[in-house]
Amino acid sequence: MALFKTYQKLLKNHFMVVQAVQTGLLMGTGDFIAQTVIEGKKIKNYQLKRTVKFTLLGTCFVGPTLSLWYRLLARTFGTEISTSTTLKKVACDQLIFAPSFLALFVTNLNLLNGRNFEDIKKDLNTNYVDLLIANWKLWPAVQLVNFYVVPLNYQVLLVQGVAVVWNTYLSWKTHL
Repeated sequence: MALFKTYQKLLKNHFMVVQAVQTGLLMGTGDFIAQTVIEGKKIKNYQLKRTVKFTLLGTCFVGPTLSLWYRLLARTFGTEISTSTTLKKVACDQLIFAPSFLALFVTNLNLLNGRNFEDIKKDLNTNYVDLLIANWKLWPAVQLVNFYVVPLNYQVLLVQGVAVVWNTYLSWKTHL
């Protein structure tokens, strides 16, 4: 219980930093799981640099972007818990944010991996539609719960908790 109170205090006083760090750690966890469980790599073949890049992307891009996005949704549609508000947030999230965010995510990951724009374009042509369809299989249901039940300060945490599975998939899919 003391740990949760400390977390709440940190979240209140350093919202963006906490969101960024927790997202980075959970994305790194997803990459670790992708490498060791999904890809079956032994520790001697484990690519720490890959996990560091995924963690960095989560800390510097994903966490801050999600935090700002959820605040924008709250300002735009309010924080009222209603079916109408929730459906508007989910529709915006999945029809506007998710498609553009996934493209930016794949682009940023490729840039971190030193790829040029021609290779990034090929990667997007190869993987983007699969990623977007997979996104739409998971995230609308999660976001319905998130926007209907979870207070704004904890929405990124819930999403990133579920996203350990999503990040595992993303890491595996973007490192084939």
